[in-house]
Amino acid sequence: MLETLRRIWKIKNLRQNILFVLGMLVIFRAAAHIPVPGVDIEALRGFLSGNQVLGLLNIFSGGTIENFSIVMLGVGPYITASIIFQVLTMALPQLEELQKEGESGQRKINMYTRIASIPLAILQAFALLRLLGSTASQAGGNILGISSPFQWVAMITAVTAGTVFLMWIGELITEKNIGNGISILIFSAIVSGLPTTIQNLVVNYNPADLTTYILFVAVALVTIVGVVYITEGQRNIPITYARQVRGRAAAGMKNHLPLRLNMAGVIPIIFAVSVVLFPPMIAQFFSNNPGTGGAIARGIITFFNNQLYYGLLYFILVFGFTYFYTAIIFRPDKMAENLQRQGAFIANVRPGKQTEEYLGKVMNRLVFSGALFLALIAVLPLIVQAFTRSQVLAVGGISLLIVVSVAIEMAKQVQAQLTMHEYDRV
Repeated sequence: MLETLRRIWKIKNLRQNILFVLGMLVIFRAAAHIPVPGVDIEALRGFLSGNQVLGLLNIFSGGTIENFSIVMLGVGPYITASIIFQVLTMALPQLEELQKEGESGQRKINMYTRIASIPLAILQAFALLRLLGSTASQAGGNILGISSPFQWVAMITAVTAGTVFLMWIGELITEKNIGNGISILIFSAIVSGLPTTIQNLVVNYNPADLTTYILFVAVALVTIVGVVYITEGQRNIPITYARQVRGRAAAGMKNHLPLRLNMAGVIPIIFAVSVVLFPPMIAQFFSNNPGTGGAIARGIITFFNNQLYYGLLYFILVFGFTYFYTAIIFRPDKMAENLQRQGAFIANVRPGKQTEEYLGKVMNRLVFSGALFLALIAVLPLIVQAFTRSQVLAVGGISLLIVVSVAIEMAKQVQAQLTMHEYDRV
């Protein structure tokens, strides 16, 4: 470990890139403590501490909602826009053609994604402001203090600008080849709450809760091991080059095609958390309304407060989104076409349609194992929470899934740059 750090520090470009990323993260965390003007921060923190749904959303966002900062939406709108365009790429031939153009086409799609993030940020900012204002007024509080349309516009503009600012920071981080900038921002937002969590555990320690602490550590270790396993697990399919391919592979040369156990990474978790949080948040608007609408809203809130139903829904969503996102990023038809174009084939499998069917069948089996494992790890903290009654365990499980996966990806990027530097020296 120390030897690796020493090697990193000796390479000037890599050292500068890491220091730049750390500087951007410091700026992000500083922005997370700049509140939107006109908000009673103390009243907001007191309200969030008594609201389970919004309290969970605040912890997941790295405390940006608690401070009602200008970046309280985080990179959520950008992630939503990215998902939309990934789905549209499969549905619209124009976007599919852009994707085939390589780097230039991807830049155009990224530009469209950034543009689409702005109206999404405006909508999400308005919805969150209305939600906080509505639920706080129902609880007898006055948090926002918005009394004119100009104040609404000013707040929404500030929050939207904060999201655009984070998108820009994320892109700057990505350019340094240390990892995906958006993922690193989410990583830092979660990690920033770790000192506070540890402090609360130490301050509120009770010898009678020793079993709970042990369970927490056990769940953390199992989650870390599980995430590393499904992130690194892959099946290598042997392939053979029937002829010379552009001077890189001699006739009959064998290689392998790696198929990862979990190609979707942490995206299914982010999808699932977003979907699970959305219905109870919307139901808060109508919970005090008389009639059928209010009854339905209260029923939704009651449903999500039930840990059994919540856990089952969370399990199904993680499992389903793993399949969904893998179907978007893994195209057996394109892979079979590329293999055939390169003169490569899988033993005992005909090129073309049979190769496509074979790859699809293998990938379905891998995704089933990966999705099942990922979903089990996701709900494991909820199972422990049912015995310990500790909300920290549920949030810790979600956080660990994201933190460990992003940390692995960052370590791989740094190691790749170290290896490239060694080759350059030779």
